Amino acid sequence: MIQTFAALLFAHVLADFVLQTGWMVTNKRAPAAMLTHIAVVFVTAAATIGTLHPILLGLAGAHLLIDTLKTFSGRRGLMPFLADQAAHLASLVALAWYAPDLWDSGLWPGLAAAPACLALLAGLILATRAGGFAVGFLMEPWAPDMPVGLLGAGRAIGMLERGLVFILVMTGQTGAIGFLIAAKSVLRFGAVGDDRKISEYVIVGTLASFGWGIVTAILTLSLLTHLPPLGIPDLSP
Repeated sequence: MIQTFAALLFAHVLADFVLQTGWMVTNKRAPAAMLTHIAVVFVTAAATIGTLHPILLGLAGAHLLIDTLKTFSGRRGLMPFLADQAAHLASLVALAWYAPDLWDSGLWPGLAAAPACLALLAGLILATRAGGFAVGFLMEPWAPDMPVGLLGAGRAIGMLERGLVFILVMTGQTGAIGFLIAAKSVLRFGAVGDDRKISEYVIVGTLASFGWGIVTAILTLSLLTHLPPLGIPDLSP
């Protein structure tokens, strides 16, 4: 079951946070955009598992239902985002429980380390890409009052710092996270200065970003303990 879940989790985050284009997100109320996204969900799951098992159509249908409810609810923000992802996660768990041998029926069961690799990649995508959306939604109410910087620079910085935090936790170098925070504080000091509003914005965003990266890495490590080892000492169960 756990191999099936790891593969489905990777397929989900790949379809939702890497392969879902801005056009799909912006036009999701239109059938063409929604169905294109659902097609990507199905193809990604089928390729990851290595089978065209009909049950994957059920997964695509569940994804369609969840996305439709979210889209037409008109709600936006951190809590709707987390609720949406929790619903998708529940559907993955349900499918893995219902068809625990789905991974073994596909093309890749001979690759013993594949599920762990997929879990690791899923964790990295969740830490960087999904974390960007989560932190962005959290900071959205205060963003209009902040000065404008380089286009896309804040997003890139956030992805890099969460990626580094994820790697540090996964490799057992958690002590280095403190140095990373200190380095960011020093670099930000000149720009923030005595402006309390900007200081608080930076502190909240930084803590949220680092916290997301740490929690995602811990959950990934927990998942890896139930999978065949990767052969990398610090990442092995």
